[in-house]
Amino acid sequence: MDEIRATDLKTILHSKRANLYYLEHCRVLVNGGRVEYVTDQGKQSLYWNIPIANTTTVLLGTGTSITQAAVRELAKAGVMLGFCGGGGTPLFAAQEHELEVAWFAPQSEYRPTEYLQAWTRFWFDDGQRLAAAKLFQAERLAHIARQWPLRARAEPGFACEMDRLNGALEASRVRIEHAPDHTALLTEEARLSKILFRLACEATGYGDFTRAKGGAGSDPANRFLDHGNYLAYGLAASATWVLGLPHGLAVLHGKTRRGGLVFDVADLVKDALILPQAFVSAMRGDDEQAFRRACVEALTRAEALDAMIDTLKLTASRLGGAPAGQGGAV
Repeated sequence: MDEIRATDLKTILHSKRANLYYLEHCRVLVNGGRVEYVTDQGKQSLYWNIPIANTTTVLLGTGTSITQAAVRELAKAGVMLGFCGGGGTPLFAAQEHELEVAWFAPQSEYRPTEYLQAWTRFWFDDGQRLAAAKLFQAERLAHIARQWPLRARAEPGFACEMDRLNGALEASRVRIEHAPDHTALLTEEARLSKILFRLACEATGYGDFTRAKGGAGSDPANRFLDHGNYLAYGLAASATWVLGLPHGLAVLHGKTRRGGLVFDVADLVKDALILPQAFVSAMRGDDEQAFRRACVEALTRAEALDAMIDTLKLTASRLGGAPAGQGGAV
């Protein structure tokens, strides 16, 4: 069998890549030039191909190992790599603090710098950074307004009251526009999230719910929310890497934390896509694998990575003077 080299693979734009993997209890290695993961079934070893040229992120969970050769090929293909616990949380990958998100990113001397240069032009100005945060929040509301009605039409188990949703979004839009500082903006973000949790509970008949992060919640919705959010973090880390933006240059979450920009970017789609899926899957009795598959399908169908890249480009263009462009350009 002829070996396949990473340099022979056709390049697929990151914004158009379809795959995001979470693996557990397996070995990741290079076999015949292909990156594969190996599972043991009795005395047999089963080999499964990972199409790295069409993959954005690989999360390695409990009981996994990876060879240096596999990491090298993933890096050549521009795939983000993260280590995490069972079920996709928490993320471990070389982090220094349990609340930080860190990834092993592919290294290259030829990553673009134009967006980083534009980002730093506005980032050190508090007013400009607040304007960027407001832009992010406006995009977040737009995604919710677009995706929740689609979910309600496609999913019989999600009977959301659209009048209440639209009213909440409009009220939030006004508060965001008039927010005097980052603290007010974070307060409004949290306020709207509570309303969305309440609407999702009512739409699915879930009952009482209290958000508990970091594995503190024992109910399915909390576990699914943690799990799904890390899938969004993977896409967000990929989006920032594609444009050459360091994760520490956040516009809203944790200006002094190195992973803050990943949180900012992931929030563009978390409430629109992950939140309703968590409650639908919890009521449907899905297991982790079924929930993960539903999230990946929703993220792909909504072109979430495209949306993340477009928002980063729009922000860099509007506030920092970077060339405007669409997500398909990278």
